Amino acid sequence: MLVNMGSFHLHLISDSTGETVSTIARAALAQFDEIEVIEHNWSLVRTRGQIDKILKVIEERRGVVLYTLVKIDLAELLQTKCRSLSVPCVSVMDGVMGAFSGFLSRRVDQRPGHQHELDDEYFERIDAMQFALNHDDGQSLYDLDKADVILTGVSRTSKTPTCVYLANRGLKAANVPYIAGQELPKELLGARNSLIVGLTTSPERLVQVRRNRLRQMKEGTLDNYVDLEIVRAELNKARRFFQDRKWPIIDVTRRSIEETAAAVLSLYRETQ
Repeated sequence: MLVNMGSFHLHLISDSTGETVSTIARAALAQFDEIEVIEHNWSLVRTRGQIDKILKVIEERRGVVLYTLVKIDLAELLQTKCRSLSVPCVSVMDGVMGAFSGFLSRRVDQRPGHQHELDDEYFERIDAMQFALNHDDGQSLYDLDKADVILTGVSRTSKTPTCVYLANRGLKAANVPYIAGQELPKELLGARNSLIVGLTTSPERLVQVRRNRLRQMKEGTLDNYVDLEIVRAELNKARRFFQDRKWPIIDVTRRSIEETAAAVLSLYRETQ
């Protein structure tokens, strides 16, 4: 039965940080317009007592339940109660783990939060995050050539958030702004071991983003910063500069940060 509603309760339950179930929920919800979601996030859920408390809330605020619980007894308790309440309850990892288990002929270890253990990969991500913060907006140019990826582009083309996202994937990412009328630093032009990517966007979108930024900062109007024709010329000049140096260019106009980062990652893998 289809029910039309403007909002609903969504219970996200995890025995770890909750990132996985939250990401999957957001990806699915992106396919539904004009729906208000009232989220209830439950992380580090590892005891029956915690499940009992959550079930009381679910009974009062019925909606959809998504979970990642590797302990079978807790998952079964949640499923049984939700079934009695006629509440949809979905394990977002069961299908994937079942496929791996069958293919590898191994049982699931049932270790909550195992993907977040402090292994070498974890510390590499921490180092990459520190590198991105230290090399944001043209800072710390003295060791810029240690970057795996360097992003450049005019102001407000998502350079910083894309670098942070890439750092979370383990890449050392830096960004250097392209400023019309100013030479780019020699450290950038001399970075031979790094993938350099130019970011661009549509003039109309950039003007909109910049105006919103000025409004948030409660700054007065900076005519050159938000003038459509000046912005168009600025973007064209930057694009020609990138093309002359044969740097790959990514248009971020209709891309989310995640999509831009995925495009950069794809380019980076091609160079390895």
